[in-house]
Amino acid sequence: MGEKVKTRPYGEIDVDERQVFSFPDGIPGFDFVRKFVLLDTQDTSSPFKWLQACEEPDLAFVVIRPVDFLGEYELVISQGDMEAVGATSADELLVLAIVTIPANPSEMTANLQGPVILNPAKRLGRQAISLSDRYLVRHRILDEMKKITGKGR
Repeated sequence: MGEKVKTRPYGEIDVDERQVFSFPDGIPGFDFVRKFVLLDTQDTSSPFKWLQACEEPDLAFVVIRPVDFLGEYELVISQGDMEAVGATSADELLVLAIVTIPANPSEMTANLQGPVILNPAKRLGRQAISLSDRYLVRHRILDEMKKITGKGR
């Protein structure tokens, strides 16, 4: 079973119900939006995805898994954040970071201080708060990727 969703990047599309996540508390600043759909970009080799609000076609976040651009990433969140999405361990979760893309895309950043956690089994999501002081609100994605690949030119 699927549903139709109006999206910012692709217009109206059919989505599989397994792509739809309920956010009982919304996302800070957008707490009125309670349902999001996780969409791949048209370039399936891209590490980026879209987190599209189901009822608000103009509201879509670009997201990326921290492990796709950091050498190592450790999710450190409260038990309350885990329980809010019905998880007992981080292994059950898909962890994403909201990406900010400025006028110069090479300076894009990811918010690792406020990871978005998704529980695919329960289709619940939440923007959590990292309890680690290693992660910033604005981590420069390309700088981190250069560290992994060793291409610091």
